[in-house]
Amino acid sequence: MCESFLGSWKLVSSENFESYMKELGVGFATRKLGSLAKPSVIISTNDDIITIKTESSFKNTEISFKLGEEFEEMTADDRKTKSIITLDNGSLIHVQKWDGKETTIKRKLVDSKLVVECTINNVTSTRVYERA
Repeated sequence: MCESFLGSWKLVSSENFESYMKELGVGFATRKLGSLAKPSVIISTNDDIITIKTESSFKNTEISFKLGEEFEEMTADDRKTKSIITLDNGSLIHVQKWDGKETTIKRKLVDSKLVVECTINNVTSTRVYERA
């Protein structure tokens, strides 16, 4: 399923994240704090439930879901979204919808690193994590 994603990850690089947050509608102060945060991500499973925990000095979030089933999500920037995560060609595709808007978060493994591409409209941020 998604065993290769399991484990603990630490952020090692981030490109264009503040621009991505701005496009999401995140306020100035939250964008500044979010840009400074160096989150850890822990991905685990319990049967067919996948859990993604994101922990940082700024904020901690946790989502648990089944692949292909819509769920409600409260994001780190306090958006209440309808979300769905699927596995497509070895990538976890996370789509969040709220207030007529949509963003996609693609998680994939490249050279043993977790590469997270966040896209809204024509703005993309790439964040790279290594195993912790």
